[in-house]
Amino acid sequence: MQKYIPILKKTRLFTGIHDDELASILHCLHTRLRTYPKGSCIFSQGTRIADLAILAEGRLHIQNDDYWGNRSILGQIAPGEMFGEAYLAPDSGPLQNDVAAVEDSAVLFFEIRRLLTACSCACRFHTLVIQNLFFAISGKNQQLVQKLSHMSRRTTREKLISYLSEEARRQDSDHFEIPFNRQQLANFLSVDRSAMSNELSKMRGEGLLEFDRNRFRLLTSSYHL
Repeated sequence: MQKYIPILKKTRLFTGIHDDELASILHCLHTRLRTYPKGSCIFSQGTRIADLAILAEGRLHIQNDDYWGNRSILGQIAPGEMFGEAYLAPDSGPLQNDVAAVEDSAVLFFEIRRLLTACSCACRFHTLVIQNLFFAISGKNQQLVQKLSHMSRRTTREKLISYLSEEARRQDSDHFEIPFNRQQLANFLSVDRSAMSNELSKMRGEGLLEFDRNRFRLLTSSYHL
């Protein structure tokens, strides 16, 4: 578990926590480490959870399959990001989606009951972590709003432009990589893969962008939606 201390220090949940305090809080919260091979499920739809989770290594997708097997990708989880927090309240009900490993992954689990209850030692870090949890959940809600902004666009092209523009702003560059392959991007935007690929080719032909696999470059253009 020690190898993941540098990752945890960069997470929103442990902002402001000193090295010696971080080691203590891992013990205080009964932190557990589990590894998952690519393709395995961390959380399954319909289950109930009692632990807050942070991805320490690898990459995960929050996804949902309908009755006929059509998949929607609701979000991606990168190292240092937490997940499962939306279902930790007593009346939150079972999970509505799956959380699956798209790479070999390692996940740290923290007992939410211990996190929200001040320990007998009255540790300084306990109050700080609770505050950080609030801000982290706020950040996750902002990400959800951004995704809804992409999804509210009417056409495949508008959804692509919305998503790619947001990635350029987030990465502060007109050259950037996205965390999805073509099928995953189509699932994320809830569009047909073939139609999306055709639209990307058209946009490249119109001089709006260049791309190679998951690498994109947005080009200056007079194009308007």
